[in-house]
Amino acid sequence: MDIRIGIANSPRELNFESSQTPAEIEKAVAAALTDGGTHVSLTDNKGKVYLVPVASLSYVEIGSEESRRVGFVG
Repeated sequence: MDIRIGIANSPRELNFESSQTPAEIEKAVAAALTDGGTHVSLTDNKGKVYLVPVASLSYVEIGSEESRRVGFVG
């Protein structure tokens, strides 16, 4: 699952792949926003943990698990 997180006042976005399902990611983000949490915690495919302050979230984009094509389309 491809995850992109926009961070306020930052020209770059966080972009990583996660083995978590879209429902798990959405649930974690929604819980942090509605329960007054201070951080969102997500884990990528390699085991790295990303902690993003809720106050800095601009957007969270949850992509698909579509495999990437290599080569030319003819």
